[in-house]
Amino acid sequence: MRKVFTAAATVFLSLGLMAGIASAKFPEKNVTMIMAFTAGGSSDVQARVMQQYWDKMKLPSWVFLYKTGAGGAIGFGEIAKAKPDGYTIGGVNVPHIVLQPLGQNAQFSIDSFDYIAQVVNDPQCIVVHKDSHFKSVKEVMDYAAKNPGKLKLGIVGRFSGHHLMLLDMQSKYPFPITDVVYKGAADQNAALLGKEIDVMLGNLNDVMRSLEHMRVLGIAAEKRFTDFLPDVPTLKEEGYNIVSDIRRAFVTPRGIPKEHLAELRRIFSEIAHNPDYLKEMKTIGQPAEYMDGEAFEAYVRQQNDIAKATLEKAGLLKNK
Repeated sequence: MRKVFTAAATVFLSLGLMAGIASAKFPEKNVTMIMAFTAGGSSDVQARVMQQYWDKMKLPSWVFLYKTGAGGAIGFGEIAKAKPDGYTIGGVNVPHIVLQPLGQNAQFSIDSFDYIAQVVNDPQCIVVHKDSHFKSVKEVMDYAAKNPGKLKLGIVGRFSGHHLMLLDMQSKYPFPITDVVYKGAADQNAALLGKEIDVMLGNLNDVMRSLEHMRVLGIAAEKRFTDFLPDVPTLKEEGYNIVSDIRRAFVTPRGIPKEHLAELRRIFSEIAHNPDYLKEMKTIGQPAEYMDGEAFEAYVRQQNDIAKATLEKAGLLKNK
C-alpha cells in the first residue's frame, strides 16, 4: 500500500510540475517591442517604464524596434503584419489607429490587432514657448482668426490625435493656421523650443518633460489635471468646447494563441496596478489609466464610429 501511495504521489507531483512548466513556458524568449514614434517621445518613455517592471518579473527581455513616420502608421502596420505568436508586441495610440485606416491607405485596421491593455489617458494641451507673447488660448485663437495662415502650429502626424483635435477646433471656430507636421513628440518639442513654430498641440506628458521651457495655456479635458497642472484651465473653462486625449495601449497582431494573449493581459495588468509603477508614472507626468483588453477594444470600436463622422465632415473620409 505504501508503494502504491508513493507511486501515486509521484505521478500527481509530476503532473503538477508539468502543469507548472507548461504555464511558465510563455514567454520563453525575448519579445520584440515595436514603437511607432521616435525615441524619447511619450510613447517610448511610457514603454521604457513598463519594461522596468516587466524585467523585475524575471521575464525574457524586450527588444525595442523603432518604425517611425506617418503619424505612427508605419509602426502600426509593422505590428499588424508581424507573426501572430505572441512574441511581437507594439505600442499603439488612439485615435491614431482609428483615423489612419479611415483617412488613408493604412496597412492595418482596428481588426488587425489583439488588444492587451490601455495604460495611459493623456489629454492634449495648447502650448507655447515660455517667452511667447501669447498669454491665453483666446489670444492664440484671435490672432489666428485675424491673421489667416500666419500662425505656425505643430502637430505630430496626419490622422493622429493632434490632427483630430485640430480638425475639431477648425470645425467649431475660425482657426486658419499653417500646420507643421512632425514624426514624433520629441521632434515637435524641439521645434517649439527652437521657436520654429508659434504654438503646438501637445500631449500632457510631452509638455511635462519640458515644462520649464514651455507655457501651457489650456488643457483639452473635462476637468483640470490637479496632479500635474492645477493652475491650467480647461479649454471649456476658456470658452472653447474641445475635449481631446490620446490613449496609449499595447497590442499584438491579430490571432495569437489565446493562452498567450491571456498571459500577456495578466502580466500587463499586474504591472499597471503596481503601486511603485503608478508612483513612477506620476513622477514623469504620465497620466496612468488602465483598461483591460476587452474593454479597450470596445472603446476603440466606439471611437471608430465617432472618427468616421469627424473625417466625413472635414472631407477626409476615404475608407468606410
